Amino acid sequence: MNNAQKIGKVVSITHPLVQHKLTIMRETSTNSQLFRTLVKEVGMLIMFEVTRELALTTREIETPIQAMKAPTLANENLVLVSILRAGNGLLDGVLELIPNARVGFLGLYRDPKTLKPVEYYCKMPSNTPTADVFILDPMLATGHSAAAAITKLKEMKPKSIRMVNLLAAPEGIAALHNAHPDVDIYVGAIDEKLNDHGYIVPGLGDAGDRLFGTK
Repeated sequence: MNNAQKIGKVVSITHPLVQHKLTIMRETSTNSQLFRTLVKEVGMLIMFEVTRELALTTREIETPIQAMKAPTLANENLVLVSILRAGNGLLDGVLELIPNARVGFLGLYRDPKTLKPVEYYCKMPSNTPTADVFILDPMLATGHSAAAAITKLKEMKPKSIRMVNLLAAPEGIAALHNAHPDVDIYVGAIDEKLNDHGYIVPGLGDAGDRLFGTK
């Protein structure tokens, strides 16, 4: 990936539907079934914005009326990387938007004492080295897991990498861009801060637990 001169940006998605659905997700009273539905819907809405800057080319097609040069993706190798386990909540919605994308999985857990990521699983599609890669993880908290995921993916030399999150803390954004200043971050909302346990404040709690009812 040749991004030596590129400085990554942070895009906060201010669309009213994203903000409305995030509010419902934040509420303690929202159950796992509704939470899963909302994560899927918000993931689709954010991804619509993320893919806005994908490069286009043209190809010859035949309409019922005449031939034309029609716009098409310049690079159709798209890879979605779900950061297990919470990233799977975003995956279904994003796949509905770009169903031809291939999917990779990266398992990381945060050591509760050091808050550092520990990798336990990695399975990536064979086309990753030529792909536009989108990393899916609901929360960008400390930024350590995201930075580790990007470091892993850069070893495969994809065409580009973008980070996709529902919520982020300023500390996480700073840590990620300190480690990987070339990577764009797309997020539904940027919250106030991290607490002493590394959770986003005000946040929405543990996304994985709320998705799968494990707490």
